[in-house]
Amino acid sequence: MAAHKNCDGSIRRDFLKVGALGFSGLSLGSYLNMTSAGTISKLARAKAAIFVNLNGGPSHMDTFDLKPNAPSEYRGEFKPIETAVPGIQISEHLPKLAAAMKHFTILRGVSHTLAAHELGTEYVNTGNRPLPSLEFPGYGAVIAKELACPPDLPPSISIPNSKQRAGYIGVQYAPLHTGSTPKSASEAYSVRGIRLSNGLTIADVEDRYSLLSKLDNTLSSLDNKNSLLQGMDKFSQQALQMITSPKARAAFDISKESPAFAQKFGSNQFGLSCMLATRLVESGVPFVTITNGGWDTHKDNWTNLKTRLLPPLDEALSGLFVGLHEKGLLDSTVVLVTGEFGRTPKINTERNGRDHYPRNMFMLMSGGGISGGRVLGESDDTASLPKTKGFSPDDVAATYFHALGIDHTKEFHTPTGRPVMIVRDGHIINDLFA
Repeated sequence: MAAHKNCDGSIRRDFLKVGALGFSGLSLGSYLNMTSAGTISKLARAKAAIFVNLNGGPSHMDTFDLKPNAPSEYRGEFKPIETAVPGIQISEHLPKLAAAMKHFTILRGVSHTLAAHELGTEYVNTGNRPLPSLEFPGYGAVIAKELACPPDLPPSISIPNSKQRAGYIGVQYAPLHTGSTPKSASEAYSVRGIRLSNGLTIADVEDRYSLLSKLDNTLSSLDNKNSLLQGMDKFSQQALQMITSPKARAAFDISKESPAFAQKFGSNQFGLSCMLATRLVESGVPFVTITNGGWDTHKDNWTNLKTRLLPPLDEALSGLFVGLHEKGLLDSTVVLVTGEFGRTPKINTERNGRDHYPRNMFMLMSGGGISGGRVLGESDDTASLPKTKGFSPDDVAATYFHALGIDHTKEFHTPTGRPVMIVRDGHIINDLFA
């Protein structure tokens, strides 16, 4: 089990114990018992969303916002290269993303003030600045509540885990965590609880379910108005449907992809997770989170980036954008890629690294009607601050929901009846859709 531990002691696990359905340890039946799907605006361009969370905070100056003319104490070791779109440059260690530039847009000058991992992560996972008195729902919870989903698939899936939370709208909208990542493109991948284990066959499960149904009917005859028993019956049927559904099993089985399609994602687990995400949205899952950690590069920033972090990122994200395009899914799937903050433009010479820096960062957006091949926003000459007003995580969240036909000003209610807007302070970045 690999884990990335950030400087504040928080852990970003790449692998959790197989079978974990969430931070609350939900079983499949319990998870389904608390999950219901809503509706989506018929005018929406996107029908699904993918959120890629780069835990730890990637350096904007060494990836998508290089400043080759900045003083040496700022600019770093990497050189910019031209992308497939004239006039746009990114890091020399992202050649595949440079070739795929027409499929995504870079947001530069995204800015906030939360330099702690947990607070920054909560902010970019919800689009709301954290409050001590209220836990806001993450993107996945809002989408699970608002968008329809096939009955035999979860509405929100995290690979392998995420910081997405259901917040005040209730644990019924929490994501299903796969608890692991695919290991090989040629091997079937599945989540425990969807693929049967310990030698069980579908017939075995159906026999056991038949016995359980008889018990439920007996109990129901004692009080046929008991809503709890009725609920148990309804959602245990849904759990059986998911376990036995060929569609659910096929959605997770990346070995069904052609070798030519799989090749673009590489053999790293981040890339394979991105390939899995394309299959899940193709099957009808409305929201998928992919978590990739290790970006907390206080020390040996450039060595870690060029040897360990950027090559998998380059393969994974270029594969995701190009793969969605080849499947005809990019127009109907909105993608957001972000860390919780950027890293200090001025180099920490004692450790040859960069430290936490929320005042200027990058985000990537793609699909769902968003025009690719562009850069929106600009940072100053040392990438220290937005050159003009810049964008906030709230603005990006409002835009993300807008692409899905979800009104970010819509109000949900807390358990005490308090009305709260989905995104309180954001404004749609209309230029993304120009």
